[in-house]
Amino acid sequence: MIICPTVTAFDLQVYADQIKNVADFAERLHIDLMDGQLAPTTSPSLNDIWLPLSPQADIHLMYQQPMDYIDRLIQLKPRMVVIHNEATVHHMHFAAELHKAGILAGLAILHDTPIEHAYQIMHSFDHVLIFSGKLGYHGGTADLGLLDKVQKVRHHHPEVEIGWDGGINLENARQLIDGGVEVLNVGGYIQNASNPAIAYAKLKEVIEK
Repeated sequence: MIICPTVTAFDLQVYADQIKNVADFAERLHIDLMDGQLAPTTSPSLNDIWLPLSPQADIHLMYQQPMDYIDRLIQLKPRMVVIHNEATVHHMHFAAELHKAGILAGLAILHDTPIEHAYQIMHSFDHVLIFSGKLGYHGGTADLGLLDKVQKVRHHHPEVEIGWDGGINLENARQLIDGGVEVLNVGGYIQNASNPAIAYAKLKEVIEK
């Protein structure tokens, strides 16, 4: 079980500030990047961002055409790149290119997409992300009805790591873990807290009970 603070920024200064907010205590980061197409918002360009040396960072690429950016993604050397089931891409080829570069591959499934739509490609990925938030923004609501997707993923692809993105807080974090989620990608609850380190510590205490 791991908590990944999320970085969701619309300019480079906020991007840097959000990384700084959590870098001293996070074990792993979840960096959201948006293209204004798949997601309605736009983040700083892949050509402009940087990744911290520590902690390790995963990139959640909310891009409609992720293959157009594969060379830059490999150059950045994230721990993992998560693309969307709903993206326009040959998913298995994209995952294979990441694997050749020593980068893990993740597959995100939007709230309204039936998990069955991903069954044929799921085995090419190391991580499946159940998305319950508001694409391209911090916050959103954790729809615990989506835990049914978690169980279906676990049955269909037993060895995959399962993450959750959207609406995580003290009230639902334990339910998500008990429902089979292994990675909690937490944005607003941590980033908007008056003390992000304390917010993170409280979440960690809840999921480790």
